[in-house]
Amino acid sequence: MLSFLAGSLFFIVAVSNGELDRPQLDKALAKSYIGKHLLVGITYLDHNDNFIEQKQVHGIILRINEIEGVVLRLKTGEEFKLPPDLRGFQQAPKGEYRLRSTGEIVVDPDLISNWTFNRPAPKN
Repeated sequence: MLSFLAGSLFFIVAVSNGELDRPQLDKALAKSYIGKHLLVGITYLDHNDNFIEQKQVHGIILRINEIEGVVLRLKTGEEFKLPPDLRGFQQAPKGEYRLRSTGEIVVDPDLISNWTFNRPAPKN
């Protein structure tokens, strides 16, 4: 596994046989997700896989590309970015989702996705 920094988030990329696991962005699928309501669960771990925090956000997908990743517009108006990897996105079952951190109820999002981000080891 390899950690890297993009903006204020650290991402994990799996490495096998010396090759980075960077999936090709499916542009047709990405285009079909634009305008969809995405609910995201994020777990942050330290470099030793110890739990730091969990966060949930939701918003409308504004754009998806290989440079910026998946860009959401949150209810606050701010943009939130995820890596450009759509493999973990799935249709959300209809219903109400309560955000643990705020108690907010999100009704019938279109898509859900869960992420785990590892912080890199501190530099010596």
